[in-house]
Amino acid sequence: MPNRLTRWIIIGLVLGILSGYIAYAYFPESSAGYAELTSLLPTVFLRLIKMIIAPLVFATLVVGIAKMGDIATVGRVGGKALAWFIGASVISLTLGLILVQLFEPGKAMHLPIPEANATSGVKGDALSLKIFIEHTIPTSVIDAMARNEILQIVVFSLFFGTAMASLGERSKVVIEVLDVVAHIMLKVTGYVMLFAPLAVFGALANTVAREGLGIIGVYGLFIGEFYLGLAILWLVLVIAGGVVIGPRITQLVRRVREPVILAFSTASSEAAYPKTLEELERFGCSNRVASFVLPVGYSFNLDGSMMYCTFAIMFIAQVYGIEMSIGQQIVMVAVLMLTSKGIAGVPRASLVVIAATLPHFNIPEAGMLLLLGIDHFLDMGRSATNVVGNSVATAVVSKWEGELRNPGAEDSPVAAVSESRAS
Repeated sequence: MPNRLTRWIIIGLVLGILSGYIAYAYFPESSAGYAELTSLLPTVFLRLIKMIIAPLVFATLVVGIAKMGDIATVGRVGGKALAWFIGASVISLTLGLILVQLFEPGKAMHLPIPEANATSGVKGDALSLKIFIEHTIPTSVIDAMARNEILQIVVFSLFFGTAMASLGERSKVVIEVLDVVAHIMLKVTGYVMLFAPLAVFGALANTVAREGLGIIGVYGLFIGEFYLGLAILWLVLVIAGGVVIGPRITQLVRRVREPVILAFSTASSEAAYPKTLEELERFGCSNRVASFVLPVGYSFNLDGSMMYCTFAIMFIAQVYGIEMSIGQQIVMVAVLMLTSKGIAGVPRASLVVIAATLPHFNIPEAGMLLLLGIDHFLDMGRSATNVVGNSVATAVVSKWEGELRNPGAEDSPVAAVSESRAS
C-alpha cells in the first residue's frame, strides 16, 4: 500500500506539471481559472491534515512524556534533541553560506541598487522576540489547537504529561484514553493520505498554470544550484545520522521517502507530519521519543529553511554587487541561528526571516522581489529537507536513548494500527 501510494503521488506530480503547462501555454485566457480550480485540491488536503495535527501531537506527546516517568528523563531527551538541532542548524547555515559563494549565482545578474524606499511587501517586523514568545507560550490550549500552533501545543503537553506522570497510578486511565486517541488519529491519517495524489496534482497544476515553466528557465541557475546544495545537505545529514545509528540509516531513508515526496509536492512539511511520525515508529523509533522530538523539531530544526536563508541573502548581495566581510558573514550566521528559531507559526517564514535580516547588513530589502516569483519552487525543496532533517534527528535521539528497536519489536500506536490493518 505505501509503495502504491508513492507511485500515485509521483503520477499526480507529473500530471499536475503537464496539465498546468498545457493550460498556461495553449489556453492562456483560461489558465487563471484553471489554476484557481486546481488550487482547491491542495487546500482541501491541507485542511484535512491540519484537522489531524493538534489531537495527534497532543495525544502522542502526552502519552510519551507520561511513559518517560519523570521530568529528569524529559530534560535529558530534550537536551539531546537540542544538541542535535543546534549542530544541524550550524551545518545548514554554514553550508548555504559556503555554496552560494562557491557558485556565485547572483553574479549573473548585475542590477543597480534600488531606491532606499523600495520594499518587497514582506513584513520583516513580523519576526521579533515578542512574536516568538507569543508563538511559544499559549494563553489557551484550545486556541493553540484551533490555530495549530505546534510549539504552543508542545509546551502545554510538556506540563500536562509531566503532571500525569507525577500522579502515578491515578492517571493511568487518562493515559489509556489518550493512547486510544493516538491510535484513532493514526487510523484517520491513513484515510486522509488517500487524498494525497489529488493534492499533489492540484498544487503543481496551480503553480505551473499561473507562472509557467519559463520562470524556472530564467532562474534556472539559482534553482539548480540551490537544489544541489540541498542534495549535499541531505548527504551530510544522512552520513551524520549513519555515524550514530549505523547501516540502518538506509532503511530510514527508504521509510521516509513517501512523506518527503509529499512535503516536496505540496511545499508543506506540515502536510507530511502525520505520515512522518507513522513511518518513524515503523522504522523502530520509540513512540515516546518520536512523539516528543518530531513536533519540537518542526519548530526548532528547519534545516532546509535555514540553509535557504544564508543562500538567499548572499544571492541578493551578489546581485547588487555588495561585498560582505568574513566578520559580517559570521555575524549573519549567528543572527540567523537565533531568528530562525522564532519562525514557527509565522506565515512565509523563510521570507520573513530574510526580510528581517537584510537591513542589518545594508542589503536592499527590495531584493526579495527577485525571489518571490520562484519561492514556491524553492519552498518545495526546503519542505522536503525539513522532513529529512527531523526524521534523522528523531532516529538519532532514539538511538542515544537506547530506544531504537527493530520494527515490530515492541507495541506502539503504529504497530497496533498496522496489525489492525493486516487483520
